[in-house]
Amino acid sequence: MSFATLGEFLAMGHHGLYVWSAYGICLVVLALNVAAPLLARRRYLQEEARRLRRENNQ
Repeated sequence: MSFATLGEFLAMGHHGLYVWSAYGICLVVLALNVAAPLLARRRYLQEEARRLRRENNQ
């Protein structure tokens, strides 16, 4: 399938909304799959640091 203009490419034969929203949702899910473990690790390390400070102060 070839497209003469960028507008035709983005419209994808009147299926553009479906195609580009599917790509967008996929990218969001992939970003969340990367970000969630990183944020969880950061939160865990912060909680452990707080716990250790509490134990050392007692």
